[in-house]
Amino acid sequence: MDIKEDDESPVVRPTELQLHDSVYARTGTLWTAVAHIITGVIGAGVLSLAWATAELGWIGGPAAIIAFAGVTLLSAFLLSDCYLFPDADNGPIRLNSYSQAVKVYLGKKNQIVCGVFVYIGLIGVGIAYTIVTATCIRAILRSNCYHRKGHNATCSYGDKNNYFMLLFGVIQIFLSQTPNFHNMLWLSVVAAIMSFVYASIGLGLAFGQILENRQIEGSVRGSPAENRGAKVWLVFQALGNIAFSYPYSIILLEIQDTLRSPPAEKQTMKKASTAAVFITTFFYLCCGCFGYAAFGDSTPGNLLTGFGFYDPFWLVDLANACIVLHLLGAYQPWKIG
Repeated sequence: MDIKEDDESPVVRPTELQLHDSVYARTGTLWTAVAHIITGVIGAGVLSLAWATAELGWIGGPAAIIAFAGVTLLSAFLLSDCYLFPDADNGPIRLNSYSQAVKVYLGKKNQIVCGVFVYIGLIGVGIAYTIVTATCIRAILRSNCYHRKGHNATCSYGDKNNYFMLLFGVIQIFLSQTPNFHNMLWLSVVAAIMSFVYASIGLGLAFGQILENRQIEGSVRGSPAENRGAKVWLVFQALGNIAFSYPYSIILLEIQDTLRSPPAEKQTMKKASTAAVFITTFFYLCCGCFGYAAFGDSTPGNLLTGFGFYDPFWLVDLANACIVLHLLGAYQPWKIG
C-alpha cells in the first residue's frame, strides 16, 4: 500500500523502505549505541568550552551547557519515537535516516527544506573536523618546537596546514571503504576512548593549573569586552560553541537502526541517549568550569591547541594525537548523516 500525505507529497512505498531490513542483522545494544553517540557528540569542541564559559561567566556558562543538554535529550526522545512508522497493511516501517523520517511524516517539501539545513550542518561538521585535525597536528609540531627552543620561539608551521588537511581527506577515503555503518563499532569504541582521554588530559591540566595558581579565576559576568556590541557578539559565539558540542540528532536514527529488538529500539535508544548526554555533560561542565577557573579572562580558545599549557609537552602531544584519532573515526558516522 502506498502512503500519501497529501496531493503534493511523494508516494512512499513501504516495501522500498523495508528493503533495508534484509541487508544486515541488527545486533546493537545499549552500550554500542552509547559508544556511537559519544563518538558523534564529544568532539574537540569540548576543549573550547572553557573559552565559552569565560565569555558567559560563572552563571551563564554552566547554565547554557545544561540547557543545551536538556534540549538535545528532548529532541533525541522525540526523534527516537519516529523510528517506526505505523502502517495498517504492511506493519511498522523502519525509517533509518532523518531524511526518510521527515519525508514520511511531513512530506516532500519539508524534506527538501530540512535537507538543506541538514547538509549545511554536515558541511560545517566536515569543515570543522578537517581544520581541527590539521590544527592539532600543527600543535604537536609546535609543542615539540617550544620544548626544544623555548616558549618565546617562532614556531608557526602555518604553511603546512594545507598538507595536513589533504592528509585527513586521504585517510577518510580509506576509512570510508568500511562496508557499512553497522560494522563500525570498533571505530566508534576507539574514537570514544580517545575523546575521554584528551578531555581528561585537558581537565587534569586545568586542575593542576588551579592548584598552581592557588585561586579560582573568573567572574559572574565573564570576560570583559571593548564595548557592549562586542560583548553581545562574543556571547553569541560562545552559545554557538556550546550548541555545536551537542550535534548528534541528525545521525540518531542511523544509530537506532543498528539496535536489536526486543526490547523496542526506541526504549534502548532513549536509555542510550540519556546515559550518553549525562556523561558528555559531566565532561563539558568539568572542562568548561575548570578551564575557566584556571585561566580566567585569558582563557584560550582551545586549551590544547591554543597553548594554555606548554608542559609536560609529551602529555599535550598525547592529547592532540588523541583528538586526531578521534576525529578520524568520528567523521565516519557523520558522513552518512
